Amino acid sequence: MSYPDPHLVHTLQQVIEFVGTLAFAISGLRAAANRHYDWFGGFVCGFAVAIGGGTIRDVMLGVTPFWMTSAIYIECTFLALILVVAGNRLTNRMDNTWLVFDTFGLALFTIAGIQKTIALGHPFWVAVVMGCITGSAGGVIRDVLLNLEPLIFKKEIYAMASVAGGMAYWLLYHWHVNVAVTAAVTFAVVCLIRFLAVRYHISLPTLHDDRSGNKK
Repeated sequence: MSYPDPHLVHTLQQVIEFVGTLAFAISGLRAAANRHYDWFGGFVCGFAVAIGGGTIRDVMLGVTPFWMTSAIYIECTFLALILVVAGNRLTNRMDNTWLVFDTFGLALFTIAGIQKTIALGHPFWVAVVMGCITGSAGGVIRDVLLNLEPLIFKKEIYAMASVAGGMAYWLLYHWHVNVAVTAAVTFAVVCLIRFLAVRYHISLPTLHDDRSGNKK
């Protein structure tokens, strides 16, 4: 099954990728600012976060990485740098700035990954996986660049919010719901799960090595 208006889907895809790039770039720049990187280092971090997941997705799907088809994504990262530098005092007063933009980027890129995978004719389980990779891999790259333990590997809910959003997208797609409504609901599901998990300290069970307590 495919959507009846491919032009609408393509336009929505471009808008989501642009806004998602901006959100993730701001997330990466704010994280770099917390580590006292210079402007160039911040830009590199922001750009890597913004394109990382989508690049891995496109390589796995065998297509040209999305940011190589238009300079707008580099321009978007420059815009994010300007916003972060110009609004530094304001964002410093907002303790949850990084969380908000990171969550928005996660949700938007989850949707973008799913839509692009479906458009290329892959089954939906592949689309859900690609949505998760698109949304989560950029954060892994950010944490590696900042010499931090990747958030996705901790007990905090992150990638699972993306998976849950992917399942919501699948249900709405299966029920032939309008693509714009489907994207909006998926965005809300990912954001809601992520914010509630952080607010109420909800997490997945952690793995334990029973031998660790028996060392002599």
